[in-house]
Amino acid sequence: MSKGVILLCAGGTGGHLFPAEAVAHELKKRGYTIHLAADDRVERFADKFPAEAIHQIKSATLSSKNPIAIFKTLKSLWSGYKQSRMLLAKLQPVAVAGFGGYPTVPPLLAASRLGIPTLVHESNAVLGRANRLLSRKVNKVAIGFGETKHIDDVQVNVTGNPVRPEILKAAIQNYPQRTKTAKFNLLVFGGSQGAAFFSEVMPEACKLLSGVERKLLNIVQQARPEDKDEVIAAYKEMGVNAEVESFFGDMASKLQASHLVMSRAGASTVSELAVMGRPAILIPYPHALDHDQATNAAAVASVGGATLFDQSALTPKLLADELSRAIADPKKLALAAKNAKKTGKPDATKALANMLEALAV
Repeated sequence: MSKGVILLCAGGTGGHLFPAEAVAHELKKRGYTIHLAADDRVERFADKFPAEAIHQIKSATLSSKNPIAIFKTLKSLWSGYKQSRMLLAKLQPVAVAGFGGYPTVPPLLAASRLGIPTLVHESNAVLGRANRLLSRKVNKVAIGFGETKHIDDVQVNVTGNPVRPEILKAAIQNYPQRTKTAKFNLLVFGGSQGAAFFSEVMPEACKLLSGVERKLLNIVQQARPEDKDEVIAAYKEMGVNAEVESFFGDMASKLQASHLVMSRAGASTVSELAVMGRPAILIPYPHALDHDQATNAAAVASVGGATLFDQSALTPKLLADELSRAIADPKKLALAAKNAKKTGKPDATKALANMLEALAV
């Protein structure tokens, strides 16, 4: 028999949904029925999320100062709020948790007004705008990084960031050792939404590597659908062994096999790299509203687990030089892997589930 319904709410990107998914698995094991509220972007992740049902909530992001745009945003949020009230009346959840993004605002505000226990979790090292808005309305605030900015005087619990069960399972395997002349597995991805910049700079950097270095490379790269064919053709022309897809459903195994990862620096990505113990070249998304990715990246780069580059400063030559050093110095990479793993919090999922369970009593 179910202990009750817990409604998890998240924005529709992997960065918001992956931590929610991790907690959902844990809560389901403990006997709770899970429902998910998100926006329409959730569909690509829906098949893996262990929810009884997924509810699409109307919302919009407050990112413009234009009065008309603000009015439209508030109208959408109000529609989402009324929709959320109806959903909560139907589900009667014992607790509601938000994992960031504006789609969490309507259901969390509605739950708070109805007296339902509420919690928000901030995975980034900067408290996001939606969570900032909600932080004084909810019962509990959990954060992934101890140095999270914009907390002010809100009382928080540092839980770390939940990572998916398949990542925890893959993390049991140690970092793959290699010699200077062995194949070098490079994983390149730009988060759940891809990154056009990576599709441009990676092939250009590979052209600057020596023929010997190119033969050692095994590249697994995520590319946007519109960039995929061009990237494949570029690697083929250079004789570089590469697997290029628009989306990888088995990211845990890709991470497990990698010697080096090149990626954005979303909180979920940084946390999964840390738990796995994989060294990385981190290139924060330059247009993030609160520059949260740069702060996330700095947290792991400061302990030697990653190298941080601003996208505007990263040329193909700089990237080629970084790859050459990585290929030539396996011991240095292995040390970076150890440093990265020191920042991982594999118990974060259970810690957050414990907080929710305590609220639900």
